[in-house]
Amino acid sequence: MRSEGGHQAPLLELRDVTRIHRAADGGFAFHVPELTVAAGEHVVVVGQSGSGKSTLLDLVALLAAPDTAGRFILDPGDGPMDVAALWAKGDRNSLTRLRARYVGYVLQTGGLLPYLSVRENILLARRLLGLAVPGPLANLAAAVGLANLLDRLPAQLSVGQRQRAAVARALAHEPRLLLADEPTAALDPGLAGQVMEALLAASASIGAALVLVTHDMALATRVGGRILRCEVDPPGGPARGVLHG
Repeated sequence: MRSEGGHQAPLLELRDVTRIHRAADGGFAFHVPELTVAAGEHVVVVGQSGSGKSTLLDLVALLAAPDTAGRFILDPGDGPMDVAALWAKGDRNSLTRLRARYVGYVLQTGGLLPYLSVRENILLARRLLGLAVPGPLANLAAAVGLANLLDRLPAQLSVGQRQRAAVARALAHEPRLLLADEPTAALDPGLAGQVMEALLAASASIGAALVLVTHDMALATRVGGRILRCEVDPPGGPARGVLHG
């Protein structure tokens, strides 16, 4: 979709969005003053444990409701969806459909189904969504270096291969937005580099935007694109995380 003036509208736009985790000790509040993600863009969010990185991903993945939201729009290309309004109405069915169709998620560990082959793990989301198969399977398998291993079970893969398969699985339904939560945290540096290269190649092969969170600044620099920070603000003050540009 194009906005007025002919400019491409952002894929994702958050403004003055807050999520509060309530607890007996005062809980934790996370605030996003502003975040926009363009189609195909790479955004890396860096922060230490407890600064709000996971909360940010839960918001963007449409898994967690904002407590307040000045603006929260997802525009996958066929018209903007007012995510804040859907949460306010409690329309979880629409939120689930948006998440399933347009968002891919790579976890710290792959979470592949052990009884399915690599091929069927990758194709699972397409089958559940009723999309034609195999879709971009061949390109994704090549991008993550698993083209010759599609008939193996996850137990027959190395740790790094399983994580690369998880990357392909997250992209097989051709989401517009790929989220990655410390996807190389459990890997040694050599394997981490291979998985990161696979993630970048695979997301580029379908033109997906990438939002990756990490505590590792060296990794953030390697990914390229915009680097944002989650910080506790002010340091030593109340438990309040803020996303800084």
